[in-house]
Amino acid sequence: MKSVKNLFMSLFMFAFVISGSATANVQKKDVPETLAGTTRISAEQLIELLDKHENLVIIDSRKPSDRNKGYIEGSVGLPDTDTSPDSLSKHLKTKTTPVVFFCNGVKCGRSMKASKVAIADGYKNIYWFRGGWAEWTEKNLPVTKD
Repeated sequence: MKSVKNLFMSLFMFAFVISGSATANVQKKDVPETLAGTTRISAEQLIELLDKHENLVIIDSRKPSDRNKGYIEGSVGLPDTDTSPDSLSKHLKTKTTPVVFFCNGVKCGRSMKASKVAIADGYKNIYWFRGGWAEWTEKNLPVTKD
């Protein structure tokens, strides 16, 4: 009986995703290729930035439940829903402190939303890692877990 229930749930989830009702599919059309006020970067460019800037801040805009599964070492967990001028000022010393925002990947709009808050608040050195967690893990780059 348990295997029938599991099969049913798997088929239901497959149909849900295929139908376009999944949140990720809805969000993808809202996530642009570029974002004015930011520099879009890849995983390799993030590594270069870490070598170049001692004061680089990496902000993980994902939900805590996603972050609990793993994150880029040294990143700060600050979900987009908690990103505000006040929360940013706690992590960024100046408006010119280099900052990277990332989330789950190209279908996720959380880092885009957080970047927009930073732009509106006058931050200048904003990098957007659009490929985010998906790109990082696909390239087998180091991750950490609490």
